[in-house]
This record gives sequence, structure tokens and C-alpha cells, in this order.
Amino acid sequence: MLQITDLTFNAWGRKFLEDASVSLPPGAKVGLVGRNGIGKSTLFKLILGELAAGGDEISLPKTARVASVDQEHPATPVSVLETILEADVERHDLLTRLETAEPEEMGEIWTRLIEIDADAAPARAAEILVGLGFSQENQQRPMSEYSGGWRMRVALAAALFAEPDMLLLDEPTNYLDLEGALWLEARLKKYPHTALIISHDREMLNEVCTHILHLANHTLTLYTGNYDAFEKARAEKARLQLSAKAKQDAERAHLQAFVDRFKAKASKAAQAQSRMKRLAKMEPVSTTIEERVAPFILPSPPRPLAPPLIRLERANVGYETGKPILRNLNLRMDLDDRIGLLGVNGAGKSTFAKMIAGALNVSEGELHRDKKMRVGWFHQHQIEAMDPTDTPLEIIRRAMPEASESSRRSKLAQWGLGYEKQETTVASLSGGERARLLLNQVAMDAPHILILDEPTNHLDIDSRRALLDALNDYSGAVILITHDRSLMEMVADRLWLAADGTVKPYDGDMDDYAKFVLDRAKMAAVKPSQIKEEAKAAEAQPNKGKKAEKRSGPSPSTLRHAVKKAEERMAQLTAEIARIDDDMANASISNPKALEGLTRARAKTQADLDAAEAAWIEAEETLAEATA
Repeated sequence: MLQITDLTFNAWGRKFLEDASVSLPPGAKVGLVGRNGIGKSTLFKLILGELAAGGDEISLPKTARVASVDQEHPATPVSVLETILEADVERHDLLTRLETAEPEEMGEIWTRLIEIDADAAPARAAEILVGLGFSQENQQRPMSEYSGGWRMRVALAAALFAEPDMLLLDEPTNYLDLEGALWLEARLKKYPHTALIISHDREMLNEVCTHILHLANHTLTLYTGNYDAFEKARAEKARLQLSAKAKQDAERAHLQAFVDRFKAKASKAAQAQSRMKRLAKMEPVSTTIEERVAPFILPSPPRPLAPPLIRLERANVGYETGKPILRNLNLRMDLDDRIGLLGVNGAGKSTFAKMIAGALNVSEGELHRDKKMRVGWFHQHQIEAMDPTDTPLEIIRRAMPEASESSRRSKLAQWGLGYEKQETTVASLSGGERARLLLNQVAMDAPHILILDEPTNHLDIDSRRALLDALNDYSGAVILITHDRSLMEMVADRLWLAADGTVKPYDGDMDDYAKFVLDRAKMAAVKPSQIKEEAKAAEAQPNKGKKAEKRSGPSPSTLRHAVKKAEERMAQLTAEIARIDDDMANASISNPKALEGLTRARAKTQADLDAAEAAWIEAEETLAEATA
């Protein structure tokens, strides 16, 4: 489908590609990967002809249709559905011609419309829009009523609907929620033509891609298989390179030793000369040089607070005008909780995050939180709101007013912003560098809770892995909102679902949720009356006493998780009792009020421990029954 031959491209004072060659087979789903700033988007522009390579280095079949999603659709008065239908240029032109065609032309036009199945186009367009989060009602609204992010979804829907022979997608999940990303993943698997996808979403690269195209060292290398297969192939390639280099180094040393020993002896001069020629002809074995990825610094709170960190009882929360966004919240968070917050856009995830962060107060009910609790809150709009004329050094000066200049620069260097970047304006930083700066900044005070709302949008795969490592080392609580399914699965040990105007625990894993999302999209596309974004969410949860599709109770994995959490809770409470006992032993007898308070705290903690032990026993018994 796509043939690139000896492509060299230099621009803006730097080299992007040098003698790069690759051939993409028809129908392949190819993931284009490489470090941030390496030139992936530049390669897309070369393929589209927006940048000139200077020759015939890039070739496609003459009749091939190529499309990309590089900007949002304009805010026109045309409805969303009509905008999508217009993306099928041939159908749109035929229908336009039909309005003014002569009678003798109409037969030919109708024949072609039947051939391309024009009547089925509205239903196909509606199905794509529903999958990307547009209800049947919202599909009739004009484009001018939607924000830029939603118009980007329309642009993506239009490209999928048009089904070009070569589809170019540059980070398509960046403006989608998890539900949209899950749907897109399933859709791309069935895409009938060739797709080239720039993505740092490991799950998508694994589930969708049949090939991985790696851009590194100004060249392109095509690997067969998904991203996991690519990583294994690269690791094996690096191992073989190191082995070959070790052999060559040993041979070099042997030849050089002979030359050094015998070059002065006339009887061995010919042999020494021969070995010197062999040394000169030896081509050095190239080895893969891995660039260092700066770690994320997420310091853990120095001393844990007494549980729970957060307790909500019949709480309502919303904004000053209008009815509550979330109602009847009954939830609890402890220091070691890792919560994955699910739900479609508009379900109230951001409202919930604002409430936990202290930016919104509950209007009814109760919110209990420790007054000493510190919250680190990262949300995706912080990056957009940054002053483009600001610099990292000015930002860290405000965050560390008492620190020395060398301490501030050292802190920025730890965050992956070297000396040359520290006085660069925000406008000149990459999205990944801005995300690094903000993520590290919100965590620098060792918060007890980290709220991360789409933290990976601008991070490459290696940086996402560094963030995962940092989160695994962090001992505080985490609330994670992300479209990155891989990160959600690796970080979250409990799932909460924002739906129907509330937030409740979701008793299932990410596979259950993915199936639920895809089934809901299919159902919504067929029966508009059934479209309520989360109306069926409760029915998908086996803990409601209703039968799930494949099981009548919690899955074994869910039960094992319950056992693990109960064990961790018992260990936490046991440690808390030991700490209270130490405090009681060190307390002064002359301070009866302090002793009285410690005694009450110990009694309550002991009661909590007894309850945790009972929960652990019950979970063990239920697990044994389920796996019998």
C-alpha cells in the first residue's frame, strides 16, 4: 500500500530521516512508535504531501484515497450527522447531482447510489457517532454548539465513515474518554483498509496493530506483530548486537596483541601487516542505545493519617446554580486505595475530582476528611491554561520561594528538564515536557491523595512506564481518570463508576467494563429509546443480586481482590494499634486527657480490626465456594 524508498528529510535545522525505506502491506494496521519529538507527525505530513521530500521517495497506488484527522471540524450550522454523511464525497456528490439531474441521468445516478449502499449510510454514520459518545439526539445538533474536543471527535468519525484506503491517525485517543477509546479499539480491529496509527496507548497498540513501525536514529524499521512482540524483538536484537560486539572486541584485542608483539620482528612482519589490514577493514557493530527516561518524583506522605481519609454519607455535590450533578454519595477512601474512576464524559467524574480536591463543597449530606490531608490534583486542562510566556524556572521559583536557585534548578533536572530547558518558555516546550512539569509539581508536597485526570495525554510509552513505576512506589491514595486502559489495569485495584448522577463501586474488572461499553454502543445505535449513558450500569454489576450475563455472583478475580484488600486492611489496622500502644506507653501520666483520647482511639481501631477479620473470613469462604 505505502512504499517509502531512501527517504531523507531535513528541516528547521535538524535531520528527521536519512535513507529511510519501508513497505506497508495492504490491510495492515501499523502502529508508528518512537520518542516524543522524533518526527512521527512530520512523517505523516510527508505522506500527505503537506511537506515535500524532494522526489518520488513516497509512493501510493494512484487511485488510493488517503485521509487523516489532524484538526477539528469547523463550527458550522450543519448538524453532526449531516457533517459525517458529507465525508462520503461520492455519495454526497451523487445526491447533489440528483437534485438537478435530467431524467435520462437519474437512472445512472440511482444505480450508482444502490451500488454503494447509500441508503445504509445514515445508520452506519449514527453507529460511529454513538460509539464516540454522541447520542441520537445530539447527532441532530449543529456543529457550532460543540467545543473543540467534541469537534475533533466528529473529525475522527468522518474519517472512519469515509473509509479511505490509507487512514492516518495521530494520537486518536487523546481527545476521547476511556469508553470512546475502547470503542475505537474495537472499530479499528475491523477496519477494512490500511491504517497507520501514532499512539502511545500500549493497549491499543497490542489489540489493534498487526505491525509496528519504529522511527529511531533517522530510519524506519518494520516489525511484524503487536507492541509486545515488537519489544521482545528489539530486546533480542539488542542482545544479539551486544553478543556480536563482544566477539568483535575479543577478535580486535587478539589481532592487536599479535601486531603489538610481532610488528618489529622481520620474520613476522607480513603476518602483522595482514592483521593490521583486517583491523582496518572491521566495521564496528552498531548497538541499540536506549535513551534515558527521567523518572517521575512522587514523594509519599511522611506519616499516614488515621483512616479513613475520605468518608461520604448521603452527599450531594454540584455548582451554585442548578440541581446537584452527583447525588447520594456513600463512599470511603483509605490511604492505600487506588481508585479507577470510570464513566462517560459528562457523567460527573471531574465534578467528583473537584469535590475530593476541595474545590467544591457538598450541598447536602456529609463529607468527612482529615484537616491535615494534602491533595495533589492534576487535570488535563492545566496544561492548556499554562501561560505560554512563563518558564519552568519561574514556575519553580513560585513553588519554592524559600529555596536557593541551585536547589530549584536541581529539582527541575530531577524532573527531566535539563539546564537548556529551564529558561525555555512554556510555548516552546513539548506537551510531554509540560505534563512532566505539572505532574511533578502537584506531587512535590507529598500529598496523601493524588488525583490524576488524564495524566498520560502527552506522554510517550516510556514516560508512561516511568509514571507507572512512580505510582507503584507512591504509598498514598490515588484516584485515576484515564483513557489508557493499560495504566488503569496496572494502577487501580478498585473501580468506581460515575453514572446516573452518582458514583458507586463497580464490581467487575476492565474486561467486564469493556464488554459492557461495546454492548451498550451497539444497543444505543439500534434502539434510540434505550440510549441513557449509564442507565444499564447497575444491571451490569453482579453484586446487585441480578444475574450477570455469564455469572451469577462476583468473579473469582474479584473475590481474590476482596481477600487481598481485607488482608491489607488487617495489616494496616494492626500497625495502627501498635502505634497507639507506643503513644500510650510514652504518654505522660499527668496528662489524663491525652491517655483518654488514645484509649478511645485504640478501642475504635480494635473494633475496626475485628470487623476486618470478619470480612476476611467471609471473603475466604466465598472464594473457596466459588473456586470449588
